[in-house]
Amino acid sequence: MLDFTSDIVDDAVSSRTAAAVADNDRALLDAYSNAVIDVTDRVGPAVVRVETGPKVPNGRERGGLGSGIVISPDGLVLTNSHVVGTSKEIRLRDVEGNVGDARVLGVDPDTDLALLRANGVRDLPYAALGNSKTLRRGQLVIAIGNPLGFESTVTAGVVSALGRSIRSVSGRTIEDVIQTDAALNPGNSGGPLVSSNAEVIGINTAIINGAQGICFAVASNTAQFVLSEIIRHGYVRRAFIGVAGQTAPVPRRHAVLAGVENKMGALLMQIEQDGPAAKAGLLPGDVVIRLDGVDINGVDDLIRVLDRDRIGRRLAMDVLRLGRLRAIEIDPIERKPQR
Repeated sequence: MLDFTSDIVDDAVSSRTAAAVADNDRALLDAYSNAVIDVTDRVGPAVVRVETGPKVPNGRERGGLGSGIVISPDGLVLTNSHVVGTSKEIRLRDVEGNVGDARVLGVDPDTDLALLRANGVRDLPYAALGNSKTLRRGQLVIAIGNPLGFESTVTAGVVSALGRSIRSVSGRTIEDVIQTDAALNPGNSGGPLVSSNAEVIGINTAIINGAQGICFAVASNTAQFVLSEIIRHGYVRRAFIGVAGQTAPVPRRHAVLAGVENKMGALLMQIEQDGPAAKAGLLPGDVVIRLDGVDINGVDDLIRVLDRDRIGRRLAMDVLRLGRLRAIEIDPIERKPQR
């Protein structure tokens, strides 16, 4: 006689297990959806559409579209500098369709950030800037913007990588960039990248076309630094020594002769007349390998070291000249703001 009891019991257990797994998956999906919905409801009203150019389009001057995020109730708005460009006429459109003029408080092409102020408005919905240093790879993030002019479009993804560097329009590298797979589209530039706590942890800035959705955002800590500099000075202060250069290899025999370990350095191509470098005695062909105790392995390192804290300070610089190590003292000045 055949006994099917065990098979019936096993099928019943399997069914209950499958139902429990399905309920658990449904609960997880509901939690994910609710997190995205909650963030969108809280931050969405603070996202604005940034319109540049004349109100009446003409053939000589074209307008542009982008996104921005209101970060204070009195109308401070963060966006990308490439969204603002050189436009003198800027308008902000909120989620309810209200349109108002705005003025540029300052732009920083080196980090692709710009700060605007909405004219004649108060008590606007706003979002808080979070601490981007607390981010972890795999963390849920939500991007909100106005791609192609469509209002309040939301995409979600995760933090793919931290500490990336990308090249800005000015040629400098933007440091501490967040990489995410939250989809960005034309018009998303300047919109916020938001954590599940509804804090703005990045300003969306760039996508790599054809690279399977690799997107980048300027970290909120960088944005906070730029914001404070623009509010205090109208621009971001950086040190300047008056050189043009490129990254170049250090010949092995020169490195051995000079007793240094640098494989690369910053090769100076041009020296600005009467600039700090010219006054310090630097010459075209010199290779900078150390500045203020920091190893210089290329032009990006040299630019990074010349920050606001080194303005007006006498710095020790080591350069290779014709294969010999020379110690030079240089006095960086404040770089003139771009107009």
